[in-house]
Amino acid sequence: MLSVVLAVLLAFGGTVILAPLYIGLLRRLGFGKQIRAEGPPGHVVKAGTPTMGGMLIVLVVMFLAMALRIEDVSTLIPMLTLVGVGVLGAIDDFVNVRTGFGMRGRYKLIWQTVVALLAATYVQRHFDITGVNVPLLGTIPVGPLVIVLFVAFVIIGTSNAVNLTDGLDGLAAGILTFSFVAYLIIALVAVPDLKVAQPNLAVFCALIIGSLMGFLWFNVHPAQIFMGDSGALGLGATLAVVATVTGQLLLLAVIGVVFVAVTVSLILQVASYRLRGKRIFRMAPLQHHFELVGWAEEKITLRFWIVAALAGLLGVSLFLASVPA
Repeated sequence: MLSVVLAVLLAFGGTVILAPLYIGLLRRLGFGKQIRAEGPPGHVVKAGTPTMGGMLIVLVVMFLAMALRIEDVSTLIPMLTLVGVGVLGAIDDFVNVRTGFGMRGRYKLIWQTVVALLAATYVQRHFDITGVNVPLLGTIPVGPLVIVLFVAFVIIGTSNAVNLTDGLDGLAAGILTFSFVAYLIIALVAVPDLKVAQPNLAVFCALIIGSLMGFLWFNVHPAQIFMGDSGALGLGATLAVVATVTGQLLLLAVIGVVFVAVTVSLILQVASYRLRGKRIFRMAPLQHHFELVGWAEEKITLRFWIVAALAGLLGVSLFLASVPA
Protein backbone atom coordinates (compact mmCIF):
# COMPACT_ATOMS: atom_id res chain seq x y z
CA MET A 1 0.00 0.00 0.00
CA LEU A 2 2.89 2.36 0.74
CA SER A 3 4.21 1.91 -2.81
CA VAL A 4 0.76 2.73 -4.20
CA VAL A 5 0.54 5.96 -2.21
CA LEU A 6 4.09 6.87 -3.20
CA ALA A 7 3.27 6.27 -6.87
CA VAL A 8 0.24 8.56 -6.69
CA LEU A 9 2.24 11.34 -5.04
CA LEU A 10 5.17 11.05 -7.45
CA ALA A 11 2.94 11.09 -10.52
CA PHE A 12 0.86 13.97 -9.18
CA GLY A 13 3.91 16.03 -8.26
CA GLY A 14 5.69 15.33 -11.53
CA THR A 15 2.67 16.29 -13.61
CA VAL A 16 1.96 19.48 -11.64
CA ILE A 17 5.60 20.58 -11.93
CA LEU A 18 5.92 19.80 -15.64
CA ALA A 19 2.47 20.97 -16.78
CA PRO A 20 3.22 24.74 -16.88
CA LEU A 21 6.35 24.09 -18.94
CA TYR A 22 4.44 21.72 -21.22
CA ILE A 23 1.57 24.19 -21.68
CA GLY A 24 4.06 26.93 -22.55
CA LEU A 25 5.74 24.67 -25.08
CA LEU A 26 2.42 23.82 -26.74
CA ARG A 27 1.55 27.51 -26.96
CA ARG A 28 4.89 28.34 -28.60
CA LEU A 29 4.37 25.51 -31.10
CA GLY A 30 0.86 26.74 -31.88
CA PHE A 31 -0.83 23.56 -30.68
CA GLY A 32 -4.15 25.24 -29.98
CA LYS A 33 -7.44 23.36 -30.21
CA GLN A 34 -9.66 24.18 -33.18
CA ILE A 35 -13.36 24.19 -32.27
CA ARG A 36 -15.86 22.87 -34.80
CA ALA A 37 -18.73 25.18 -35.69
CA GLU A 38 -21.35 22.44 -35.20
CA GLY A 39 -20.45 22.05 -31.52
CA PRO A 40 -22.13 23.82 -28.58
CA PRO A 41 -21.99 27.63 -29.06
CA GLY A 42 -20.35 28.14 -25.67
CA HIS A 43 -17.26 26.22 -26.77
CA VAL A 44 -16.13 28.90 -29.23
CA VAL A 45 -14.26 30.71 -26.45
CA LYS A 46 -12.12 27.57 -25.96
CA ALA A 47 -10.49 27.90 -29.36
CA GLY A 48 -6.73 28.10 -29.11
CA THR A 49 -6.48 26.29 -25.77
CA PRO A 50 -3.43 23.99 -25.90
CA THR A 51 -4.30 20.37 -26.63
CA MET A 52 -2.37 17.08 -26.65
CA GLY A 53 -2.19 17.19 -22.86
CA GLY A 54 -2.54 13.43 -22.76
CA MET A 55 1.05 13.01 -23.90
CA LEU A 56 2.22 14.61 -20.67
CA ILE A 57 0.32 11.94 -18.74
CA VAL A 58 1.82 9.19 -20.92
CA LEU A 59 5.37 10.52 -20.49
CA VAL A 60 5.10 10.95 -16.71
CA VAL A 61 3.53 7.51 -16.19
CA MET A 62 6.03 5.71 -18.40
CA PHE A 63 9.08 7.46 -16.91
CA LEU A 64 8.01 6.65 -13.36
CA ALA A 65 6.98 3.10 -14.30
CA MET A 66 10.47 2.44 -15.61
CA ALA A 67 12.10 4.23 -12.68
CA LEU A 68 10.13 2.11 -10.20
CA ARG A 69 10.81 -1.03 -12.26
CA ILE A 70 7.26 -2.36 -12.19
CA GLU A 71 7.46 -4.12 -15.55
CA ASP A 72 6.11 -7.65 -15.33
CA VAL A 73 3.54 -9.82 -17.13
CA SER A 74 0.61 -7.86 -15.68
CA THR A 75 1.95 -4.39 -16.51
CA LEU A 76 3.81 -4.85 -19.80
CA ILE A 77 0.78 -4.88 -22.09
CA PRO A 78 -1.05 -2.00 -20.34
CA MET A 79 2.13 0.07 -20.65
CA LEU A 80 2.61 -0.77 -24.33
CA THR A 81 -1.06 -0.06 -25.00
CA LEU A 82 -0.80 3.33 -23.32
CA VAL A 83 2.14 4.24 -25.53
CA GLY A 84 0.87 2.64 -28.73
CA VAL A 85 -2.60 4.15 -28.71
CA GLY A 86 -1.32 7.37 -27.12
CA VAL A 87 0.95 7.94 -30.11
CA LEU A 88 -2.03 7.40 -32.42
CA GLY A 89 -3.94 10.03 -30.47
CA ALA A 90 -1.00 12.44 -30.61
CA ILE A 91 -0.90 12.15 -34.39
CA ASP A 92 -4.64 12.79 -34.48
CA ASP A 93 -4.21 15.85 -32.25
CA PHE A 94 -1.44 17.16 -34.50
CA VAL A 95 -3.57 16.75 -37.62
CA ASN A 96 -6.50 18.44 -35.87
CA VAL A 97 -4.37 21.43 -34.90
CA ARG A 98 -3.05 21.84 -38.42
CA THR A 99 -6.25 21.18 -40.40
CA GLY A 100 -9.18 21.52 -38.00
CA PHE A 101 -10.05 17.86 -38.54
CA GLY A 102 -8.42 14.76 -37.12
CA MET A 103 -7.24 11.65 -38.90
CA ARG A 104 -9.73 9.75 -41.00
CA GLY A 105 -11.75 7.40 -38.86
CA ARG A 106 -10.78 4.33 -40.87
CA TYR A 107 -7.06 4.92 -40.26
CA LYS A 108 -7.56 5.34 -36.51
CA LEU A 109 -9.72 2.22 -36.41
CA ILE A 110 -7.08 0.16 -38.22
CA TRP A 111 -4.38 1.28 -35.76
CA GLN A 112 -6.64 0.64 -32.77
CA THR A 113 -7.59 -2.79 -34.10
CA VAL A 114 -3.98 -3.87 -34.55
CA VAL A 115 -3.01 -2.76 -31.03
CA ALA A 116 -6.17 -4.27 -29.54
CA LEU A 117 -5.68 -7.66 -31.21
CA LEU A 118 -2.03 -7.82 -30.15
CA ALA A 119 -2.90 -6.90 -26.57
CA ALA A 120 -5.85 -9.31 -26.43
CA THR A 121 -3.79 -12.19 -27.83
CA TYR A 122 -0.92 -11.59 -25.41
CA VAL A 123 -3.19 -11.39 -22.36
CA GLN A 124 -5.19 -14.48 -23.35
CA ARG A 125 -2.06 -16.58 -23.87
CA HIS A 126 0.02 -15.44 -20.92
CA PHE A 127 -2.83 -15.63 -18.42
CA ASP A 128 -4.32 -18.71 -20.10
CA ILE A 129 -7.78 -17.16 -20.04
CA THR A 130 -10.39 -19.75 -20.93
CA GLY A 131 -13.53 -18.01 -19.76
CA VAL A 132 -15.23 -14.75 -18.88
CA ASN A 133 -15.81 -13.84 -15.24
CA VAL A 134 -19.42 -12.82 -14.62
CA PRO A 135 -19.93 -10.97 -11.33
CA LEU A 136 -21.74 -13.09 -8.71
CA LEU A 137 -22.07 -16.01 -11.17
CA GLY A 138 -18.49 -17.14 -11.76
CA THR A 139 -16.54 -17.99 -14.87
CA ILE A 140 -18.28 -18.96 -18.10
CA PRO A 141 -16.03 -21.08 -20.38
CA VAL A 142 -15.32 -19.45 -23.76
CA GLY A 143 -12.97 -20.43 -26.57
CA PRO A 144 -9.64 -18.57 -26.91
CA LEU A 145 -10.54 -17.02 -30.28
CA VAL A 146 -13.83 -15.66 -28.94
CA ILE A 147 -12.03 -14.23 -25.92
CA VAL A 148 -9.43 -12.50 -28.10
CA LEU A 149 -12.07 -10.98 -30.38
CA PHE A 150 -14.25 -9.89 -27.45
CA VAL A 151 -11.34 -8.32 -25.56
CA ALA A 152 -10.17 -6.51 -28.70
CA PHE A 153 -13.72 -5.20 -29.25
CA VAL A 154 -13.89 -3.88 -25.68
CA ILE A 155 -10.47 -2.22 -25.97
CA ILE A 156 -11.48 -0.40 -29.16
CA GLY A 157 -14.89 0.47 -27.76
CA THR A 158 -13.55 1.82 -24.47
CA SER A 159 -10.87 3.84 -26.24
CA ASN A 160 -13.44 5.58 -28.41
CA ALA A 161 -15.96 5.90 -25.56
CA VAL A 162 -13.48 7.85 -23.45
CA ASN A 163 -12.68 10.00 -26.47
CA LEU A 164 -16.39 10.81 -26.91
CA THR A 165 -16.65 11.72 -23.22
CA ASP A 166 -13.72 14.13 -23.44
CA GLY A 167 -15.93 17.06 -24.38
CA LEU A 168 -16.02 19.24 -21.25
CA ASP A 169 -13.30 20.62 -19.00
CA GLY A 170 -12.19 17.95 -16.56
CA LEU A 171 -14.92 15.49 -17.52
CA ALA A 172 -13.00 12.54 -18.97
CA ALA A 173 -9.98 12.94 -16.67
CA GLY A 174 -12.14 12.86 -13.55
CA ILE A 175 -14.17 9.85 -14.63
CA LEU A 176 -11.00 7.99 -15.64
CA THR A 177 -9.56 8.67 -12.19
CA PHE A 178 -12.49 6.96 -10.47
CA SER A 179 -12.33 4.05 -12.91
CA PHE A 180 -8.63 3.42 -12.34
CA VAL A 181 -9.11 3.71 -8.56
CA ALA A 182 -11.65 0.89 -8.78
CA TYR A 183 -9.27 -1.35 -10.71
CA LEU A 184 -6.39 -0.44 -8.40
CA ILE A 185 -8.40 -1.87 -5.51
CA ILE A 186 -9.31 -4.94 -7.56
CA ALA A 187 -5.64 -5.49 -8.46
CA LEU A 188 -4.72 -5.58 -4.77
CA VAL A 189 -7.08 -8.48 -4.06
CA ALA A 190 -6.11 -12.08 -4.81
CA VAL A 191 -8.72 -13.87 -6.93
CA PRO A 192 -8.98 -17.61 -7.65
CA ASP A 193 -8.01 -17.40 -11.34
CA LEU A 194 -4.86 -15.39 -10.66
CA LYS A 195 -4.00 -17.04 -7.30
CA VAL A 196 -2.17 -13.88 -6.16
CA ALA A 197 -2.77 -10.15 -6.11
CA GLN A 198 -1.16 -7.92 -8.74
CA PRO A 199 0.78 -5.26 -6.80
CA ASN A 200 2.72 -3.98 -9.81
CA LEU A 201 -0.49 -3.47 -11.74
CA ALA A 202 -1.88 -1.58 -8.74
CA VAL A 203 1.19 0.68 -8.76
CA PHE A 204 0.73 1.25 -12.51
CA CYS A 205 -2.89 2.28 -11.88
CA ALA A 206 -1.67 4.54 -9.09
CA LEU A 207 0.74 6.28 -11.46
CA ILE A 208 -2.09 6.94 -13.90
CA ILE A 209 -4.35 8.18 -11.09
CA GLY A 210 -1.69 10.55 -9.75
CA SER A 211 -0.91 11.91 -13.20
CA LEU A 212 -4.62 12.36 -13.99
CA MET A 213 -5.09 14.30 -10.76
CA GLY A 214 -2.11 16.48 -11.60
CA PHE A 215 -3.51 17.03 -15.08
CA LEU A 216 -6.90 17.95 -13.59
CA TRP A 217 -5.18 20.74 -11.68
CA PHE A 218 -4.91 22.53 -15.03
CA ASN A 219 -7.82 20.89 -16.88
CA VAL A 220 -10.72 21.88 -14.61
CA HIS A 221 -12.95 24.71 -15.83
CA PRO A 222 -11.74 26.97 -17.32
CA ALA A 223 -9.22 24.55 -18.76
CA GLN A 224 -5.66 25.69 -19.41
CA ILE A 225 -5.00 22.53 -21.42
CA PHE A 226 -7.07 19.80 -23.06
CA MET A 227 -6.38 16.09 -22.87
CA GLY A 228 -6.87 15.54 -26.59
CA ASP A 229 -6.96 12.19 -28.33
CA SER A 230 -3.45 11.41 -27.12
CA GLY A 231 -4.88 10.98 -23.63
CA ALA A 232 -8.47 9.94 -24.26
CA LEU A 233 -7.75 7.19 -26.79
CA GLY A 234 -4.67 5.88 -24.99
CA LEU A 235 -6.09 5.90 -21.47
CA GLY A 236 -9.38 4.39 -22.64
CA ALA A 237 -7.61 1.48 -24.30
CA THR A 238 -5.34 1.06 -21.26
CA LEU A 239 -8.34 0.95 -18.92
CA ALA A 240 -9.82 -1.92 -20.93
CA VAL A 241 -6.51 -3.81 -20.90
CA VAL A 242 -6.19 -3.34 -17.13
CA ALA A 243 -9.74 -4.66 -16.72
CA THR A 244 -8.80 -7.71 -18.80
CA VAL A 245 -5.56 -8.40 -16.91
CA THR A 246 -7.40 -8.31 -13.57
CA GLY A 247 -9.89 -10.81 -14.96
CA GLN A 248 -12.79 -8.40 -14.42
CA LEU A 249 -13.53 -7.20 -17.94
CA LEU A 250 -17.33 -7.37 -17.66
CA LEU A 251 -17.22 -5.13 -14.59
CA LEU A 252 -15.99 -2.38 -16.89
CA ALA A 253 -19.59 -1.91 -18.04
CA VAL A 254 -20.44 -1.00 -14.43
CA ILE A 255 -17.31 0.89 -13.43
CA GLY A 256 -17.28 2.79 -16.71
CA VAL A 257 -21.05 3.27 -16.93
CA VAL A 258 -20.65 6.97 -17.79
CA PHE A 259 -18.56 6.06 -20.83
CA VAL A 260 -21.22 3.51 -21.79
CA ALA A 261 -24.03 6.06 -21.41
CA VAL A 262 -22.21 8.67 -23.50
CA THR A 263 -21.56 6.16 -26.29
CA VAL A 264 -25.11 4.79 -26.25
CA SER A 265 -26.50 8.33 -26.44
CA LEU A 266 -24.59 8.94 -29.67
CA ILE A 267 -25.65 5.59 -31.16
CA LEU A 268 -29.31 6.25 -30.32
CA GLN A 269 -29.12 9.77 -31.71
CA VAL A 270 -27.68 8.65 -35.04
CA ALA A 271 -30.03 5.67 -35.33
CA SER A 272 -33.11 7.75 -34.50
CA TYR A 273 -32.22 10.46 -37.00
CA ARG A 274 -31.56 7.98 -39.81
CA LEU A 275 -34.63 5.85 -39.15
CA ARG A 276 -37.17 8.48 -38.07
CA GLY A 277 -35.63 11.77 -39.12
CA LYS A 278 -35.89 12.92 -35.49
CA ARG A 279 -33.37 13.46 -32.74
CA ILE A 280 -33.72 12.06 -29.22
CA PHE A 281 -31.29 14.49 -27.62
CA ARG A 282 -30.71 18.16 -28.38
CA MET A 283 -27.15 17.21 -29.17
CA ALA A 284 -25.07 14.08 -28.75
CA PRO A 285 -22.97 12.87 -26.98
CA LEU A 286 -24.96 13.12 -23.76
CA GLN A 287 -22.93 15.85 -22.02
CA HIS A 288 -23.71 18.30 -24.82
CA HIS A 289 -27.44 17.59 -24.46
CA PHE A 290 -27.28 18.77 -20.86
CA GLU A 291 -25.34 21.85 -21.96
CA LEU A 292 -28.11 22.85 -24.36
CA VAL A 293 -30.74 22.08 -21.73
CA GLY A 294 -29.13 24.79 -19.63
CA TRP A 295 -26.84 23.02 -17.17
CA ALA A 296 -23.59 24.83 -16.42
CA GLU A 297 -20.45 23.04 -17.60
CA GLU A 298 -19.16 22.67 -14.05
CA LYS A 299 -22.47 21.16 -12.90
CA ILE A 300 -22.44 18.56 -15.70
CA THR A 301 -18.86 17.60 -14.91
CA LEU A 302 -19.41 17.26 -11.17
CA ARG A 303 -22.64 15.29 -11.58
CA PHE A 304 -20.98 12.90 -14.02
CA TRP A 305 -18.10 12.54 -11.55
CA ILE A 306 -20.60 11.63 -8.81
CA VAL A 307 -22.12 8.94 -11.02
CA ALA A 308 -18.62 7.65 -11.88
CA ALA A 309 -17.66 7.48 -8.19
CA LEU A 310 -20.82 5.57 -7.32
CA ALA A 311 -20.27 3.24 -10.31
CA GLY A 312 -16.73 2.54 -9.17
CA LEU A 313 -17.96 1.76 -5.66
CA LEU A 314 -20.64 -0.56 -7.04
CA GLY A 315 -18.13 -2.30 -9.31
CA VAL A 316 -15.69 -2.94 -6.46
CA SER A 317 -18.55 -4.16 -4.25
CA LEU A 318 -19.69 -6.63 -6.92
CA PHE A 319 -16.12 -7.84 -7.31
CA LEU A 320 -15.61 -8.35 -3.57
CA ALA A 321 -18.94 -10.14 -3.32
CA SER A 322 -17.77 -12.54 -6.02
CA VAL A 323 -14.45 -13.41 -4.34
CA PRO A 324 -14.67 -16.57 -2.20
CA ALA A 325 -13.93 -15.95 1.46
